[in-house]
Amino acid sequence: MAAAIIAPMSSGHDWLDVESLDLEAQGVAHRADGKVVFIEGALPGERVQVSVSRKKNQWEQGQMSALARESAQRVRPGCPNFGMHAGACGGCKMQHLHPAAQVAVKQRVLEDNLWHLAKVKAEQLLRPIEGPAWGYRYRARLSVRYVIKKGTVLVGFHERKSRYVADMAVCPVLPPKISAMLMPLRELIGAMDQRDRLPQIELAAGDEVIALVLRHLEPVTPADAQRLREFGAAHGVQWWLQPKGPDTVHRLDESGPQLAYALAEFGVTMPFKPTDFTQVNPHINSVLVGRALRLLDAQPDERVIDWFCGLGNFTLPLAQRARTVLGIEGSQVLVQRARDNARANGLDTRTAFEARNLFEISAADLVATGNAERWLIDPPREGAFAIAKALADLQLTPDPGWTPPRRIVYVSCNPATLARDAGLLVHQAGYRCTMAGVVNMFPHTAHVESMAVFDRIDGIDESV
Repeated sequence: MAAAIIAPMSSGHDWLDVESLDLEAQGVAHRADGKVVFIEGALPGERVQVSVSRKKNQWEQGQMSALARESAQRVRPGCPNFGMHAGACGGCKMQHLHPAAQVAVKQRVLEDNLWHLAKVKAEQLLRPIEGPAWGYRYRARLSVRYVIKKGTVLVGFHERKSRYVADMAVCPVLPPKISAMLMPLRELIGAMDQRDRLPQIELAAGDEVIALVLRHLEPVTPADAQRLREFGAAHGVQWWLQPKGPDTVHRLDESGPQLAYALAEFGVTMPFKPTDFTQVNPHINSVLVGRALRLLDAQPDERVIDWFCGLGNFTLPLAQRARTVLGIEGSQVLVQRARDNARANGLDTRTAFEARNLFEISAADLVATGNAERWLIDPPREGAFAIAKALADLQLTPDPGWTPPRRIVYVSCNPATLARDAGLLVHQAGYRCTMAGVVNMFPHTAHVESMAVFDRIDGIDESV
């Protein structure tokens, strides 16, 4: 546990009792007059003083300046770059809080969002899905800056609340091999002809391949291409180049193994490109897919729809259990990639894929898609409002040839939009929220991933 920082009370500075954490991992306290104070670095249960940096009529914001009573959950951060001071890395916000307590905070965030935003309370809380707290981040976008005044190159995350890049030699949330590569990457970029025209390196690690995507504003010179090849050979990485937008990403050299991850429990291998959306934490993703499938409990004679199917992360394992699975995504390019993945895994006869604008789905669209006993919904941060609204519309004005799904498993990366959609499903579409729980996909950050189960009131599946 970290030693308490105790300082004498300054004139005009009250000691405040921290009550909770907000969505940005700031401590929340109230002054005697009821004014809310958000405090960086403070934890629930602590008594602190705050150095105020922003002041409004209803709230204040600042940084902990003194600590009189320390939380039993306060721990020493595991990364030398973490802190609340100027220059500290902004990639993590909760390293000073024990990982188990981080999960409890996220569970409370989920419950509070469901109740306060939607007046929904899950009948059963699912046990949190947890995994390694360090070395878990297999995807990252690292900024690159050549700092002329310092005569050096910085590679890493941005400083806390700043556009500057943190001066990082290691990053313990990255896999050890990649963390150890930060200083060699700085040396590599510093030696390149275009060192001041290389703003970003995107990391994507598969089971066997580490890919690095170099964003370059000018054409890569032959000498720089050779430097990249030599670095790749020495460190066991595969270089990709990105001259403009994500669609321009291509391999520096075509030879070498394919980037992919396996869902071993289901015998599925998922090839992907380094700029594709895949989960940051592969350890958690594997457990997440397994739980989602168990909760969905698709039967061999049933049809399932996987909304926002991506490359088929849930679709392909589902196809091993259900009669057929329809994966729906917003991009025709992604749909074709998902089809290719299904074919490569021998699951093309049990899957189908369609491209739709999933943010403009109507009741008529749901009817046209056909009946399915179970749905899996895994939307981006914007949520699945149109789908939930279409279900509510069909509850109000049913179609005689269409039957709502009996069970919906909703995987969310934003508790606020999950709560919004849950409100529609529970109060207007005829469902109960039977289960909900958090998934700690991003330890040490305030990001809340979660999962909720909705069962049809007039035909509830009690099999799970």
